Amino acid sequence: MSQNIFNWLLFFYTVPAKPGNLRMKVWRRLLKMGAASLKGSVYILPFSEDHQEALHWLTGEVSSLGGEAAFAKVERIETMGDEEIVALFQAQRENDYVPIAAALEALEVQLSSLEQQPDIKGLERVKGAFQKLHKDFRAVQGLDFFHCPPGAVLQKRLESFEERFTKLAAQPREKRAKPAGPRSKEDYQGKVWVTRRRPFVDRMASAWLIRRFIDPQARFEFLESDRMAAAVPGGVSFDVPDGDFTHEQDRCTFEVLLEAFGLRGKALRKIAEVVHDLDLKDGKFANPLASGVESILLGIRKTAQNDDAALEEGIAVFARLYAALSK
Repeated sequence: MSQNIFNWLLFFYTVPAKPGNLRMKVWRRLLKMGAASLKGSVYILPFSEDHQEALHWLTGEVSSLGGEAAFAKVERIETMGDEEIVALFQAQRENDYVPIAAALEALEVQLSSLEQQPDIKGLERVKGAFQKLHKDFRAVQGLDFFHCPPGAVLQKRLESFEERFTKLAAQPREKRAKPAGPRSKEDYQGKVWVTRRRPFVDRMASAWLIRRFIDPQARFEFLESDRMAAAVPGGVSFDVPDGDFTHEQDRCTFEVLLEAFGLRGKALRKIAEVVHDLDLKDGKFANPLASGVESILLGIRKTAQNDDAALEEGIAVFARLYAALSK
């Protein structure tokens, strides 16, 4: 038997037969940790303090559900060498990478078509799909404890795709880019500000900025995107394709509004970082506040009765965030 070079955590559990979803619940938790199944209800993880703590909490949860659970740290498995256990984890991660690779292949075909005939809307669709795909890849990569070779190959393909996309997207964006400012607040008083339905990060933050610093009497309406251009006489559209204020190059609508109206300040800059990170998901600022703000706004989106209520609650969140950052 080959020499053992790792420490391992073994997890054992049993749960009552009813209700039937208990076993599935524990199994899903273990999968999210990246655990591999050895046999039956025995799972294994490479030792780390984080894994040890996670199993500690899972043991308590199983007990609270009426089951039994325990885990142990071991230096070796008598019937398996480290290489065999590592291969078990790598096979599991390789299976996880397969659907991501297949989806990337489909996106590569779409990108090749766009390279022949560029289309702004097509690029936006591909960008959104790629961002989701990249997020899925990062999630699997976070569980790839032993660096499965197909994962490294897939990462290179993703990097190559991103490079191709960035190069292609730069040209049409440069052609249509228009400076946002300077604009005079006096020209934007008492306006109806029009945006898309189901407001979220950028629209909520921009609405707060508009009402707080630009147009205190602003009213907001939500219309279908294809009706935006002439939907409301005298209305001002924001965060919509080809709107009066919208994304420009690598800036979100909130950032464009800041520049257009010459708004400055440390608190506004920090909020802009949060909105940028959450809206564009490019990791540019990696602001630590972003994840917490996103959770709150997701809660609003799920519980608000309608778009108007969601927007007002979102405005309140950014008002409080501004107050906290301004002290």
